[in-house]
Amino acid sequence: MITRTDLRSAATGRAPEEPFDYRTALPRADFDVEAAVPATHRILADVQERGIEAILEMSAKFDGVTLDDVRVPAEAIQRALDELDPALRAGLEESIRRLRATSTNELETDARTELGPGAVVTHRKVPMGRVGLYVPGGLAPLISSVLMNTVPAQVAGVGSIALASPPQKEFGGLPHPSILAACALLGVEEVYAVGGAQAIGMFAYGAGPCAPVDLITGPGNIWVVTAKRLVKGSVGIDSEAGPTEIAILADETADPAFVAADLISQAEHDPLAASVLVTPSETLAAEVEAELDKQVGATKHVERIRTSLSGKQSAIVLVDDLEQGLKVVDAYAAEHLEIQTVDADAWAARVRNAGAIFVGAHAPVSLGDYCAGSNHVLPTAGCACHSSGLSVRAFTKSVHVITYDRTGLAEVADHVTTMAEAEDLPGHAQAVRVRFAADAGSENQG
Repeated sequence: MITRTDLRSAATGRAPEEPFDYRTALPRADFDVEAAVPATHRILADVQERGIEAILEMSAKFDGVTLDDVRVPAEAIQRALDELDPALRAGLEESIRRLRATSTNELETDARTELGPGAVVTHRKVPMGRVGLYVPGGLAPLISSVLMNTVPAQVAGVGSIALASPPQKEFGGLPHPSILAACALLGVEEVYAVGGAQAIGMFAYGAGPCAPVDLITGPGNIWVVTAKRLVKGSVGIDSEAGPTEIAILADETADPAFVAADLISQAEHDPLAASVLVTPSETLAAEVEAELDKQVGATKHVERIRTSLSGKQSAIVLVDDLEQGLKVVDAYAAEHLEIQTVDADAWAARVRNAGAIFVGAHAPVSLGDYCAGSNHVLPTAGCACHSSGLSVRAFTKSVHVITYDRTGLAEVADHVTTMAEAEDLPGHAQAVRVRFAADAGSENQG
């Protein structure tokens, strides 16, 4: 069901210390954003030109629903909460509580630096004015994504929050009721039944009742990802999140049933989802393969999971030892990385590239999806080598506030004018000199 990739020295014919680009040898899903650009560009242009009329036409074409308005009525949001299963409500409330606690702790305060008498620079954190949050509604209604996007935005102090999720034919053209219920729990009142690239266009350019936003966050399919790439610059985006992925670094001490279950849980998301086990233990590899054969047949989404696990994006990767395994997972830069080894904390502390790291046998990725207190909107496709997951910081921006009085400017005036003249920008130098011209005149008179 799942293939093997052998990166051990004997298989590759290289010495362990010899440099090797693991990125080219590791499995990845096909996710061709460039191929989707032309069609997505047409959708965005149509939304920008015709606004809500274009969106309503696309809802009929892509979602099979006929709508008169895309704004979800307040009574529909409240009704979804009233009808929410009490056990699910309790789970959502606990997830909100934990995520709000970690987000609050991550919130940065202003930093004030006194550089001398009358010379102060303040690094001020300012929340975004308005954000658009996208919540997918395709193969699964991602209720948790409402929380993961909304809570850090609220903690950051964002003043205006709009949320969009695809209209569902079976629910009368509204987003999934559980998504609406989560909005109600969080007090999100501006909700739109719009999906795909057209939702991103609505947020970026404004359409109908939806005013343009400053930042768009949230995962989505290839059309959503492509649209985010194309509007970047007009608005900010969190990341271009592709198919979800898990990597597990495990040794012979790992429980094969746990490892197999965690690989399956990620494969359950999407046929393109990637599940990768990196291990120096052939015994564990064989036991995990046996567990996969046993467990997959008992799951609900068998076909989806088999497609994911048998795809070229999934594999069991054999390595010489955990040292090589660490190099491999750092090169892979997984969205989710589990460490199931002896001294898991020590190995986790050495990881450089991962969206989120789950340490030990009792920290499965599904914990992070819902109730760990961490955020599950994370960089994919190797982008964890340069990008971070969604957090309260994504909903703020930094502004330097420079407060200098005459004494503070005088202390560095000569340095400023010298550097300005070195760059052949005499006007810059004069902007400083003019402030002391009266002093120079007084000295000359004296």
